[in-house]
Amino acid sequence: MHVRWLTAFFDFPASEFGAEVTFWRAISGSTVSPPRGEFKEFATLEPFHGDPYLRVQRVDGGPGGMHLDLHVDDPSQAMLEAESRGATVESVADGVVTMRSPAGGVFCLIPWRNESVRARPIRWPGGGISIIDQLRFQVPSADFGTEVQFWAGLTGKDAGPTEGVDAVALNNSPRLSLQVVIMRTDESIASAHTAIAATNVPDEVERHEGWGATVVARSADCVQMADPCGRLYCITARNPRTGV
Repeated sequence: MHVRWLTAFFDFPASEFGAEVTFWRAISGSTVSPPRGEFKEFATLEPFHGDPYLRVQRVDGGPGGMHLDLHVDDPSQAMLEAESRGATVESVADGVVTMRSPAGGVFCLIPWRNESVRARPIRWPGGGISIIDQLRFQVPSADFGTEVQFWAGLTGKDAGPTEGVDAVALNNSPRLSLQVVIMRTDESIASAHTAIAATNVPDEVERHEGWGATVVARSADCVQMADPCGRLYCITARNPRTGV
């Protein structure tokens, strides 16, 4: 499978949709496209430079979450490869294949539309620079090794051994919009969240708090945040241009 581009999809419950779109538009420094879809349930967060890689949708049931879209030349062929690696098919409609990874994480295979230009990090007042650049899958410990090998195969990355490792970063490629990170968790189900690379974490945290986010936990190089509706994400001390 040749993955041409990646999109992080925010799945918002109807009751939270407007507030969530406003928050994520603000902290990503994006504009919002006109809504689309039969029920106007989809929109794109448009970067000021580069091709879009963040999208939102309104969901009718459940708490929402996040999923990853893999842009490929032929979704039907890619589906067969993903199945051979342990994924299962949820649905096929309008050229979009919705699947679950071995650990149960949702992802979609969609046709590539020539996206190729990565978004630039945003320089904020005060001089700090940041960008949403990772999608992190949290995977139950029992499934961690299998999930790492699955995503490594899809993204063309040799993951190496996973014994004693709590996180594996994959596909740090300049041609792709996002980096996939698989993280070990004690939770019983898989989940996903975004991570932001920032040059000045305290300033970035303060800016997000100004938009209604709250701090959940702090470590030396990462602050876990909750957005105004409780969705978790991370602000990390990494280079926004290289991801390291």
